[in-house]
Amino acid sequence: MTVPFRYTSPEPPKSATGVVADVYAQLATDFGIDRATTFVVLSAAPPLLTGTWAVMRESLLAGQASRTGKEVVAAGVSLANRCPFCVTAHTVLLHATGDHALAERIARGEQPEDPGHRQLLAWGKDMSTPQPFPSGQAPEYIGTALVFHFINRIVSSLLTEDMLPGGAEKYRLVRSVAGRSLARTVRRELVPGESLTLLETEGPAPAWAADTPIGTAFGALRAAAHLGAGLLSDEDAALVRASVAAWDGVAPLPLHGEELPDREERPGARLALLAARAPYRIIDEDVAAWLAPPFTDHCLVHLIAFGAICAVERIEATLTARTEEHA
Repeated sequence: MTVPFRYTSPEPPKSATGVVADVYAQLATDFGIDRATTFVVLSAAPPLLTGTWAVMRESLLAGQASRTGKEVVAAGVSLANRCPFCVTAHTVLLHATGDHALAERIARGEQPEDPGHRQLLAWGKDMSTPQPFPSGQAPEYIGTALVFHFINRIVSSLLTEDMLPGGAEKYRLVRSVAGRSLARTVRRELVPGESLTLLETEGPAPAWAADTPIGTAFGALRAAAHLGAGLLSDEDAALVRASVAAWDGVAPLPLHGEELPDREERPGARLALLAARAPYRIIDEDVAAWLAPPFTDHCLVHLIAFGAICAVERIEATLTARTEEHA
């Protein structure tokens, strides 16, 4: 059987204890997939696992906004970030909502027929464009988009591209059947806030989240992800932050030139910066140059998360600036 984990060896979910086991249990009930590799890969760092799950649950799964609309946004984000694993996941989840034709149009790289869905997909790809949803639903849509900017980077850095063994997701029938198996769970109405008791960190809620559980969850994830900066020297952490702050949020990071730190001289800064700006370009040599004792799986996940949250904050800043312009 193909192992989906590129550089880490997570404990089997069946042997999980404590808060990790609690997250898996809530995943099974609320998401319908108790061993989703997207979350299993974070299990070496429980604060990241709980924060990521909480933001996704409270924004994508709970709330009043259309689940189909939020899945379309998440697919747009994943397309922009070149994350085939996540694009497939959202097409499967669109099948679960019953929107089979929409799911397959996105899977084929085509535009949705419905104008509203086209606008949501375009906004997911570029959040600097006008928001195509009511202001009251903004926390759910923005939270969904930002958490998948984070998740895409974790997945592209640490998992293989195949969502299912052997790449079976390339078949329409497999995508459809997988989606239908989740249909009952997708249609459940969840009580907002039930993931918050799992959180292990805390931080200030962003203004865009208003007074919602999404803000509490996002603050916790941000705090947990920034812990990864402690794995770098002050100089290297500053380099990563400065490079991402100067980035337009779209252009891929060049693999050659002064902008990307040398693999041998500054491997940690290089890995974090790739995670932020081009996670799909991380190769075995990049990880091997940094991942040696005393560093562990726990450390690698945190370093990738640091790069990922820097990128999320850059995209969030663009979004906030646009909101202020039109206030």
